[in-house]
Amino acid sequence: MKGDLLLIIDMQNVYAKGGEWECCDTEGAAQNILRAVDSGAAESAIITKFIADPNPRGVWKDYNAKYKKINDDKNANELLPQIAALASRFPVYQKSKYSSLSIPQVREACLAAGRVVVSGVVDDCCVLATVFELIDAGVYTVYLTDATSGLDKEKAAATELTLSGLAPLHVKLMTTKDFIEGK
Repeated sequence: MKGDLLLIIDMQNVYAKGGEWECCDTEGAAQNILRAVDSGAAESAIITKFIADPNPRGVWKDYNAKYKKINDDKNANELLPQIAALASRFPVYQKSKYSSLSIPQVREACLAAGRVVVSGVVDDCCVLATVFELIDAGVYTVYLTDATSGLDKEKAAATELTLSGLAPLHVKLMTTKDFIEGK
């Protein structure tokens, strides 16, 4: 749809198969993200990645201490290769909070978009936080059910169930196929 922005959230190695925080279908989500990009259904895209804040406050100090090994692992924090390949076409922004809208440039782009189409990981954490902030900002939001992934199938289903309670007014849930076909 004209004005759609595809937001690709935190598709990093740590969430891939065999990663420390392996999600239940990161690879499937990545394939669907690439399908969405290749289709041209979105007018633009933005990629985010989570990198621990070097000067955290409050609970983020505890988070950084607990996950220091992961935070210090450069490879774990890199984008999946197939998503990193998109960096020549779309901007990549780093964040140190769950919501992608904590990045001023991302927030500005989302507010200017006709709709924001949400994809990525972790659906029961950073993706969900981003969706709620988009809704609070009054942004028309689409959640791609098969271009997101959670830590496990139960949490992914719980996220979808939670968002279905806000549909179709605040968020529209759809598959990548439906998005590409303009439904």
